[in-house]
Amino acid sequence: MPRSNDTKYVVVDNRWIGKNTMMMVVEGPTDEFSAPGQFINIAVPGFTLRRPISVCDIEGDSLTIVYDVVGHGTEALSKMTPGQVLDILPALGNGFDMSKCGERPVLLGGGVGCPPIYSLAKNMIAADILPTVVLGFNSDDRMIMIEQFENLDIPFYVATVDGSYGSKGFVTDVIREENLNPDYFYACGPLPMLRALCNGLDIPGQVSLEARMACGFGVCMCCSLETKNGPKRICKDGPVFEKENLIWK
Repeated sequence: MPRSNDTKYVVVDNRWIGKNTMMMVVEGPTDEFSAPGQFINIAVPGFTLRRPISVCDIEGDSLTIVYDVVGHGTEALSKMTPGQVLDILPALGNGFDMSKCGERPVLLGGGVGCPPIYSLAKNMIAADILPTVVLGFNSDDRMIMIEQFENLDIPFYVATVDGSYGSKGFVTDVIREENLNPDYFYACGPLPMLRALCNGLDIPGQVSLEARMACGFGVCMCCSLETKNGPKRICKDGPVFEKENLIWK
């Protein structure tokens, strides 16, 4: 059923955690969330279209998001201060399905795709599943959330394209060099990374896709894509899709 009513959330914290990246914590209802990988759609004061942002963490009634400041809307969002109120559509989309994780799941995050991977890792740990996490960045000055992932106390690797931190190369290189031998993967990050993973890993998996969207709940149809099962909406049917159902051009 289409979502039409937004919910009020109060900004608790909003700070820089990277060169172009902010972390925001808001307080409000979180009981509608059912799976890691879901997103929210934020109404930014002064802008017509909402901004869809993946959820990084949920603790009680506190919700954490991480976002890159890339345009006027996110720039305005970055200037929000504690105590201000935001209109947010919560718990949108379908998240990751942990029931298919196999015995050796690997979680792969690239850039600002790392936050939902953090949420997934925390949920897996709570369910007594031990994942391995591999994060990829262009360089060490673009890295985010390294300490948060290290504190999870699970197998954890970092790759940078220029070799300035961790392994030199891509997340796929780490899988090979460290002989991780996963039997299932979950991924969120830039489209070229997701395409390389789906084409290069001979195992099943799930990927979280990004798209420009207006409504966030499947009415406007502007985030549609063609899959092996016909047209799907990233906001409503995704943002998480199984690798086997995607068509890469």
